[in-house]
Amino acid sequence: MTLSYRMFDHSSLLGTPNRREVLRAGSIGLFGMSMPQLFAAQAAAAEAAAAPRAKARSCILLFMWGGPGHQDTWDLKPDAPAEIRGEFKPISTNVPGIQICEHFPQLASRTDKLAIVRSMTHSDVNHLTATHYLLTGQAPPPVDNLRMDWPHIGAVLSRLGRGRGPLPPFISMRPKLENTVPRFVEQSHGQSAGWLGPTWDPLTIDADPSKANYRVGEFALREGVSNHRLSERRTLLQSLENRLQHVHASESLQVMSQHYDRAYDLLTSAVGGSAFDLSQEPTAIRDRYGRHPHGQSVLQARRLIEQGVPLVTVFWPNDGVKNVSVYWDTHSKEFIDHKTRLMPPADQAFSALLDDLSDRGMLEDTLLVWTGEFGRTPKIGQRNSDAGAGADGRDHWPNCFTSVLAGGGIRGGMVYGASDRQAAYPASDPVHPVDLVATIYQQLGVPRGLEMRDRLNRPFVICPGRPIRDLVA
Repeated sequence: MTLSYRMFDHSSLLGTPNRREVLRAGSIGLFGMSMPQLFAAQAAAAEAAAAPRAKARSCILLFMWGGPGHQDTWDLKPDAPAEIRGEFKPISTNVPGIQICEHFPQLASRTDKLAIVRSMTHSDVNHLTATHYLLTGQAPPPVDNLRMDWPHIGAVLSRLGRGRGPLPPFISMRPKLENTVPRFVEQSHGQSAGWLGPTWDPLTIDADPSKANYRVGEFALREGVSNHRLSERRTLLQSLENRLQHVHASESLQVMSQHYDRAYDLLTSAVGGSAFDLSQEPTAIRDRYGRHPHGQSVLQARRLIEQGVPLVTVFWPNDGVKNVSVYWDTHSKEFIDHKTRLMPPADQAFSALLDDLSDRGMLEDTLLVWTGEFGRTPKIGQRNSDAGAGADGRDHWPNCFTSVLAGGGIRGGMVYGASDRQAAYPASDPVHPVDLVATIYQQLGVPRGLEMRDRLNRPFVICPGRPIRDLVA
């Protein structure tokens, strides 16, 4: 997203302008085309029925892109044969009877805050489309067109007018690191507003927040544009709009004006700059999350929801390691990568977030979701997709995997559902993504059966799933 601050040529507006000229002036005159679209999200009227009382005001979705091995993280099988159980050992947690992997020691001491769902299941082995299930609750569309996707949870909240303050209501942290291999996450489905239209898409931040030069430039005035100069531009635009109101009574013009007001408020308020300035955090807090891209992205997410952003997705970054395994997609080096570059930073950041939100009195108001798009094959070296697996890796496996929830009215210290002895299929209480997403919507106060219309005015039920009652406190 790029903001433009060039002045428009208003000579054509002398005399009585027509509507096209008005809209053109409104589009390019102050902030460029992208800002009005961005801030339309907070200004739109909701069309839903009265929502149930929300137990959470915001949500942080920690998306472990690539598919973590559930039997090597949350759902170990110590009594299974070696080719299934792998190299890791389970450790006890602070909840009697619940064990998780030895490489999640910090989360083991905070399991009383977690709801571990070990019976997630769907049928898609493809990274690019499997993400759609977890981010929207729905099956991916039959065509490879991101604009035909169902809307991300954050886009629905945007369309409902959620959020407070000038910041965008839906933000995705997706750090692009140096030497990164092709970023398949950019092509994965379910990340946007889909058929709701680009107005409700997220603000996507590709900058690496662990770098000293981290900056989200869209929320700062360009060099040479002072607050006074910006104010003069705003005054000029307002005078034109006031004049035109006597000629053209246009709802779209009024809405555009409101979006400019929000954009102006953001650029001139302290929120725009401070929300993205991680240097304002105490050194101890930054160290607590970890000085790696994932840790600082999670910290950035906490700062954003603290400023009133309803939903932030934090995608696991590709660290640029050019072997067969990238992200959590461990087709090889399953155990080396899990215990060195994957689980330690995930354990650190998630644990820090739980503590930080609890210390700030925000955990009950913030729903946390930790998940990938699927799990890994029961057997090491087993082939289940075109990618296959090496002798020390696991292939894609959507038939059974684990997702974890916390905060936002979720019961902590529990396991829901179970996998079979090989961690291959749910043995009890299978959970489909549509029901997990329905639970998220319920906690955020989105009514069941909510209908929204696409750009052709066709009604669709956003999430036909059933919330999982046992997960709710």
